[in-house]
Amino acid sequence: MKKTIVLAAMMFACMLGVAQEKIQWMDFEEAVSACQKNPKMMFIDVYTTWCGWCTKMDNTTFTDPQVVKYMNENFYPVKLNAERPDAVTFQGREYVNVPRSDGRKGSHQLAAALLNNKMSYPSYVILNDKMQRVQVIPGYQEAKNFLPMLHFFGEGAYNTTPWAEFMEEYSKRSAVQK
Repeated sequence: MKKTIVLAAMMFACMLGVAQEKIQWMDFEEAVSACQKNPKMMFIDVYTTWCGWCTKMDNTTFTDPQVVKYMNENFYPVKLNAERPDAVTFQGREYVNVPRSDGRKGSHQLAAALLNNKMSYPSYVILNDKMQRVQVIPGYQEAKNFLPMLHFFGEGAYNTTPWAEFMEEYSKRSAVQK
């Protein structure tokens, strides 16, 4: 009986540990500073507080254990509110929130610059270790489709391998690991 209680307590503790693992989100300025000290790719989640698909992404894909682990190990993960009110200086330029004439929340110039003025939410921006934009990925993504994209960029395959070829190899690797 005592062994059963100890085993149950250990299993519960393990489950809590797994459940608590989360993406270690940074704000934009923190990630830029970290990247300058220790270069690594940045993954930027451009969102708004009113975006339902952004919330769904937070509650599903961004809680998937494989996504969490890969994101934390291979990127500086950033949350960037596309309507943040404060100014941000990046690469010698100051970006601000531009108020709308109709009184609604304005968009931040940094979000607009990162998204090439295609303001849709959620969108994800991949910056390389030199803080240059590599890719913009728009829309909600399920974990099973999102994880290969993270690997494509995190492994640097985007530099040398077409997506279809990468996916063929990735699928083979995934099948072997199962």
